[in-house]
Parts: sequence; C-alpha cells; structure tokens
Amino acid sequence: MNKEELRRVWERFTEKNDFMLNPDKSLVDMVIDGVLENEKKHGLMLCPCRLRDGTREKDLELICPCNFKAQSVWKDKGRCWCGLFVKRGE
Repeated sequence: MNKEELRRVWERFTEKNDFMLNPDKSLVDMVIDGVLENEKKHGLMLCPCRLRDGTREKDLELICPCNFKAQSVWKDKGRCWCGLFVKRGE
C-alpha cells in the first residue's frame, strides 16, 4: 500500500462517523509515513506514536487505527492518541 492509498482508506473509514482525519495534512502525512515504515519493519501497520513492546499480542493493540474511542484522550481532547482522527466539529 502506498501513501495515497492509505489516506483514501482512512478517509473512507471516517465517512458517516462522528470523527474525521485531522485537517492538518502535515500531521496526517507524518503518521502515514510512520505507519508504512512500521509495516515494512514489523509486518504490522502500527501506530508510530506509541511504543511497541515487541510481543505480538501487545503490538496488535497498536494497529492503526486503534480502538481510539476507548482512550481517555478521545474523551478529554476529542482526538485519538496521535491526533490522526479528530471529532467532527472540534
């Protein structure tokens, strides 16, 4: 998958939801680059903003997009851990 394909996947993921991709294109590009690099290095599309512990079980929790609505940062700040997804209207 390349950068634009991943962006389109995430854009489709946000359709008809109460969240969207962050309008800060440079932040989104940085996260995409990190996710694709992690996929190349580790075989999983891991969030580049969170530290992996090297065990597959724990690393699976870091696959992007993660279950960000369960995180306190979503409730407190209206965004996922790394800011890739933000609440609409925020």
